[in-house]
Amino acid sequence: MEGIIIKNQSNDYTVRTSNGLYVCKPRGKFRNDKITPLVGDSVIIDDINNYLLEILPRNNSLIRPPIANIDIALIAVSVKEPNFDSNLLDKLLTIISFNNIEPVICLTKLDLLTEEERNEIDKITSYYQRIGYIVTDNNNVKEIKKIIKNKKVVLAGQSGAGKSSLLNRLDKNLSLETNEISKALGRGKHTTRCVTLYEVDGALIADTPGFSSVDFRGMTKLDIRDNMKEMFDGLHYCKYRDCMHIKEDGCYIKETLEKGNILPSRYNNYKSFIGGK
Repeated sequence: MEGIIIKNQSNDYTVRTSNGLYVCKPRGKFRNDKITPLVGDSVIIDDINNYLLEILPRNNSLIRPPIANIDIALIAVSVKEPNFDSNLLDKLLTIISFNNIEPVICLTKLDLLTEEERNEIDKITSYYQRIGYIVTDNNNVKEIKKIIKNKKVVLAGQSGAGKSSLLNRLDKNLSLETNEISKALGRGKHTTRCVTLYEVDGALIADTPGFSSVDFRGMTKLDIRDNMKEMFDGLHYCKYRDCMHIKEDGCYIKETLEKGNILPSRYNNYKSFIGGK
Protein backbone atom coordinates (compact mmCIF):
# COMPACT_ATOMS: atom_id res chain seq x y z
CA MET A 1 0.00 0.00 0.00
CA GLU A 2 1.26 3.49 -0.87
CA GLY A 3 1.19 6.44 1.49
CA ILE A 4 3.08 9.48 2.75
CA ILE A 5 5.02 9.78 6.00
CA ILE A 6 3.43 12.57 8.02
CA LYS A 7 5.23 12.11 11.35
CA ASN A 8 8.43 10.61 12.74
CA GLN A 9 8.90 10.19 16.46
CA SER A 10 11.49 7.84 17.98
CA ASN A 11 11.70 5.79 14.77
CA ASP A 12 7.92 5.34 14.64
CA TYR A 13 6.69 6.60 11.25
CA THR A 14 3.05 7.62 10.90
CA VAL A 15 1.96 7.02 7.31
CA ARG A 16 -1.20 8.52 5.81
CA THR A 17 -2.86 6.28 3.23
CA SER A 18 -6.22 6.17 1.49
CA ASN A 19 -7.25 3.63 4.13
CA GLY A 20 -6.21 5.72 7.12
CA LEU A 21 -3.13 6.12 9.31
CA TYR A 22 -0.54 3.44 10.05
CA VAL A 23 2.35 3.65 12.51
CA CYS A 24 5.21 1.74 10.90
CA LYS A 25 8.75 0.66 11.67
CA PRO A 26 11.43 0.75 8.92
CA ARG A 27 12.73 -2.57 7.71
CA GLY A 28 16.29 -3.47 8.61
CA LYS A 29 17.41 -3.04 5.00
CA PHE A 30 17.07 0.73 5.35
CA ARG A 31 19.65 0.76 8.14
CA ASN A 32 21.91 -1.65 6.24
CA ASP A 33 21.71 0.54 3.12
CA LYS A 34 22.14 3.70 5.24
CA ILE A 35 18.78 5.05 4.08
CA THR A 36 16.80 7.20 6.51
CA PRO A 37 13.06 7.61 5.86
CA LEU A 38 11.96 11.24 6.07
CA VAL A 39 8.70 12.99 6.78
CA GLY A 40 7.25 13.83 3.36
CA ASP A 41 8.52 10.62 1.76
CA SER A 42 6.12 8.69 -0.44
CA VAL A 43 6.41 5.08 0.69
CA ILE A 44 5.16 1.55 0.18
CA ILE A 45 4.09 -0.13 3.42
CA ASP A 46 3.13 -3.56 4.66
CA ASP A 47 -0.23 -2.61 6.16
CA ILE A 48 -0.60 -6.01 7.86
CA ASN A 49 2.67 -6.01 9.82
CA ASN A 50 3.14 -2.22 9.84
CA TYR A 51 6.52 -2.01 8.12
CA LEU A 52 7.98 0.52 5.70
CA LEU A 53 8.95 -1.53 2.65
CA GLU A 54 10.13 1.02 0.09
CA ILE A 55 10.83 4.74 -0.24
CA LEU A 56 9.74 6.09 -3.62
CA PRO A 57 12.06 8.51 -5.50
CA ARG A 58 12.34 11.95 -3.87
CA ASN A 59 12.00 15.32 -5.59
CA ASN A 60 14.22 16.91 -2.94
CA SER A 61 15.22 16.64 0.68
CA LEU A 62 16.65 18.76 3.49
CA ILE A 63 19.06 17.75 6.25
CA ARG A 64 17.97 20.32 8.84
CA PRO A 65 15.03 20.01 9.10
CA PRO A 66 14.97 16.36 7.94
CA ILE A 67 12.13 16.37 5.40
CA ALA A 68 11.52 15.41 1.77
CA ASN A 69 9.42 16.31 -1.30
CA ILE A 70 8.76 19.90 -0.26
CA ASP A 71 7.32 22.49 -2.66
CA ILE A 72 7.56 25.62 -0.50
CA ALA A 73 9.64 26.63 2.50
CA LEU A 74 7.77 29.20 4.56
CA ILE A 75 10.53 30.98 6.48
CA ALA A 76 9.31 32.59 9.70
CA VAL A 77 11.52 35.66 10.15
CA SER A 78 11.28 37.36 13.52
CA VAL A 79 11.97 41.09 13.32
CA LYS A 80 12.28 41.52 17.10
CA GLU A 81 12.70 39.24 20.14
CA PRO A 82 14.69 37.62 18.59
CA ASN A 83 15.96 40.40 16.36
CA PHE A 84 16.06 40.23 12.56
CA ASP A 85 18.99 38.02 11.49
CA SER A 86 19.95 38.68 7.86
CA ASN A 87 22.76 36.12 7.96
CA LEU A 88 20.46 33.26 8.91
CA LEU A 89 17.80 34.40 6.46
CA ASP A 90 20.27 34.52 3.56
CA LYS A 91 21.66 31.11 4.51
CA LEU A 92 18.17 29.62 4.54
CA LEU A 93 17.21 31.25 1.23
CA THR A 94 20.37 29.93 -0.44
CA ILE A 95 20.13 26.39 0.92
CA ILE A 96 16.40 26.15 0.19
CA SER A 97 16.85 27.36 -3.39
CA PHE A 98 19.72 24.89 -3.89
CA ASN A 99 17.30 22.11 -2.94
CA ASN A 100 14.79 23.19 -5.62
CA ILE A 101 12.29 24.45 -3.07
CA GLU A 102 10.58 27.82 -3.41
CA PRO A 103 11.31 30.02 -0.37
CA VAL A 104 8.65 32.37 0.99
CA ILE A 105 9.66 34.95 3.60
CA CYS A 106 7.06 35.40 6.34
CA LEU A 107 7.77 38.24 8.78
CA THR A 108 6.65 37.84 12.38
CA LYS A 109 6.36 40.13 15.42
CA LEU A 110 5.97 43.33 13.36
CA ASP A 111 3.78 44.69 16.14
CA LEU A 112 6.82 44.91 18.44
CA LEU A 113 8.62 47.41 16.20
CA THR A 114 8.84 51.15 16.70
CA GLU A 115 7.95 53.31 13.70
CA GLU A 116 11.64 53.88 12.96
CA GLU A 117 12.39 50.14 13.19
CA ARG A 118 9.41 49.34 10.94
CA ASN A 119 10.65 51.75 8.29
CA GLU A 120 14.06 50.08 8.32
CA ILE A 121 12.55 46.58 8.03
CA ASP A 122 10.33 47.78 5.17
CA LYS A 123 13.41 48.97 3.26
CA ILE A 124 15.12 45.62 3.74
CA THR A 125 12.11 43.49 2.78
CA SER A 126 11.34 45.64 -0.28
CA TYR A 127 14.82 44.75 -1.54
CA TYR A 128 14.12 41.03 -1.18
CA GLN A 129 10.86 41.51 -3.10
CA ARG A 130 12.64 43.47 -5.82
CA ILE A 131 15.14 40.69 -6.50
CA GLY A 132 12.36 38.11 -6.77
CA TYR A 133 11.49 36.65 -3.37
CA ILE A 134 7.91 36.39 -2.09
CA VAL A 135 7.53 38.35 1.17
CA THR A 136 4.47 38.29 3.41
CA ASP A 137 3.76 38.46 7.16
CA ASN A 138 1.98 36.30 9.67
CA ASN A 139 -1.05 38.61 9.75
CA ASN A 140 -1.84 37.88 6.08
CA VAL A 141 -3.39 34.47 6.68
CA LYS A 142 -5.54 34.53 3.53
CA GLU A 143 -2.54 35.42 1.36
CA ILE A 144 -0.42 32.67 2.92
CA LYS A 145 -3.16 30.07 2.39
CA LYS A 146 -3.40 31.10 -1.26
CA ILE A 147 0.37 30.74 -1.72
CA ILE A 148 0.56 27.28 -0.13
CA LYS A 149 -2.67 25.78 -1.49
CA ASN A 150 -2.18 22.14 -2.59
CA LYS A 151 1.53 22.30 -1.70
CA LYS A 152 3.79 20.48 0.73
CA VAL A 153 5.26 23.12 2.96
CA VAL A 154 8.02 23.26 5.53
CA LEU A 155 8.16 25.96 8.20
CA ALA A 156 11.69 27.10 8.89
CA GLY A 157 13.39 29.82 10.91
CA GLN A 158 15.29 30.42 14.11
CA SER A 159 14.02 29.36 17.52
CA GLY A 160 11.38 31.71 18.82
CA ALA A 161 10.52 33.10 15.37
CA GLY A 162 6.88 32.08 15.79
CA LYS A 163 6.59 28.99 13.59
CA SER A 164 4.17 27.12 15.87
CA SER A 165 2.16 30.30 16.41
CA LEU A 166 1.98 30.81 12.65
CA LEU A 167 0.70 27.27 12.15
CA ASN A 168 -1.94 27.89 14.81
CA ARG A 169 -3.05 31.00 12.91
CA LEU A 170 -3.38 29.01 9.71
CA ASP A 171 -5.54 26.42 11.48
CA LYS A 172 -7.13 27.39 14.78
CA ASN A 173 -7.99 23.75 15.50
CA LEU A 174 -4.30 23.02 16.05
CA SER A 175 -3.21 23.68 19.62
CA LEU A 176 0.57 23.56 19.31
CA GLU A 177 2.60 24.44 22.35
CA THR A 178 4.34 27.82 22.32
CA ASN A 179 6.83 29.20 24.82
CA GLU A 180 7.93 32.65 25.82
CA ILE A 181 11.25 33.93 24.60
CA SER A 182 14.13 33.70 27.01
CA LYS A 183 14.96 37.40 27.21
CA ALA A 184 18.34 36.70 28.77
CA LEU A 185 19.44 34.70 25.74
CA GLY A 186 17.41 36.48 23.09
CA ARG A 187 16.61 33.06 21.65
CA GLY A 188 13.56 30.86 21.69
CA LYS A 189 13.05 27.68 23.62
CA HIS A 190 12.51 24.66 21.38
CA THR A 191 8.77 23.93 21.49
CA THR A 192 8.42 21.40 18.65
CA ARG A 193 9.48 17.91 19.67
CA CYS A 194 9.10 15.97 16.42
CA VAL A 195 8.64 16.60 12.71
CA THR A 196 4.95 16.43 11.77
CA LEU A 197 2.94 17.23 8.61
CA TYR A 198 -0.41 18.90 9.32
CA GLU A 199 -3.20 19.22 6.75
CA VAL A 200 -4.33 22.83 6.45
CA ASP A 201 -6.93 23.65 3.77
CA GLY A 202 -5.48 21.09 1.37
CA ALA A 203 -1.84 21.97 2.07
CA LEU A 204 0.47 19.69 4.06
CA ILE A 205 2.56 21.79 6.43
CA ALA A 206 5.45 20.61 8.58
CA ASP A 207 6.23 22.45 11.78
CA THR A 208 9.86 21.58 12.43
CA PRO A 209 12.12 21.96 15.46
CA GLY A 210 13.43 25.51 15.69
CA PHE A 211 17.10 25.99 14.89
CA SER A 212 19.53 28.89 14.69
CA SER A 213 22.45 27.30 12.85
CA VAL A 214 22.55 25.86 9.35
CA ASP A 215 25.44 24.94 7.09
CA PHE A 216 26.18 24.59 3.40
CA ARG A 217 26.84 20.87 3.54
CA GLY A 218 27.11 19.43 0.05
CA MET A 219 27.31 22.87 -1.58
CA THR A 220 30.29 24.37 -3.42
CA LYS A 221 31.15 28.06 -3.63
CA LEU A 222 29.60 28.07 -7.10
CA ASP A 223 26.41 26.55 -5.70
CA ILE A 224 26.23 29.34 -3.12
CA ARG A 225 26.80 32.02 -5.76
CA ASP A 226 24.27 30.55 -8.16
CA ASN A 227 21.55 30.24 -5.50
CA MET A 228 21.70 33.85 -4.33
CA LYS A 229 19.43 35.53 -6.84
CA GLU A 230 21.29 38.76 -7.58
CA MET A 231 24.70 37.08 -7.53
CA PHE A 232 23.56 34.70 -10.27
CA ASP A 233 21.36 37.12 -12.24
CA GLY A 234 24.17 39.70 -12.45
CA LEU A 235 26.78 37.16 -13.56
CA HIS A 236 25.83 37.64 -17.23
CA TYR A 237 26.99 41.27 -17.06
CA CYS A 238 30.37 40.57 -15.45
CA LYS A 239 33.57 40.70 -17.50
CA TYR A 240 34.36 37.10 -16.60
CA ARG A 241 31.73 34.34 -16.84
CA ASP A 242 33.25 32.60 -13.82
CA CYS A 243 33.30 35.79 -11.75
CA MET A 244 32.92 35.21 -8.00
CA HIS A 245 32.25 38.91 -7.33
CA ILE A 246 35.18 39.30 -4.92
CA LYS A 247 38.49 40.47 -6.44
CA GLU A 248 37.76 40.36 -10.17
CA ASP A 249 37.87 43.52 -12.26
CA GLY A 250 34.87 44.36 -14.41
CA CYS A 251 32.52 42.83 -11.82
CA TYR A 252 28.95 44.00 -12.37
CA ILE A 253 27.91 42.99 -8.85
CA LYS A 254 30.59 45.12 -7.18
CA GLU A 255 29.72 48.06 -9.42
CA THR A 256 26.03 47.64 -8.56
CA LEU A 257 26.90 47.45 -4.87
CA GLU A 258 28.87 50.72 -5.08
CA LYS A 259 25.85 52.38 -6.69
CA GLY A 260 23.72 51.35 -3.72
CA ASN A 261 21.55 48.91 -5.68
CA ILE A 262 22.55 45.81 -3.73
CA LEU A 263 21.79 45.47 -0.04
CA PRO A 264 25.18 45.63 1.75
CA SER A 265 24.20 42.92 4.22
CA ARG A 266 23.41 40.56 1.33
CA TYR A 267 26.83 41.09 -0.25
CA ASN A 268 28.64 40.82 3.09
CA ASN A 269 26.78 37.61 3.88
CA TYR A 270 27.65 36.25 0.43
CA LYS A 271 31.34 36.98 1.02
CA SER A 272 31.28 35.26 4.39
CA PHE A 273 29.47 32.25 2.92
CA ILE A 274 32.11 31.60 0.25
CA GLY A 275 35.05 32.62 2.42
CA GLY A 276 35.82 35.76 0.40
CA LYS A 277 37.96 38.54 1.86
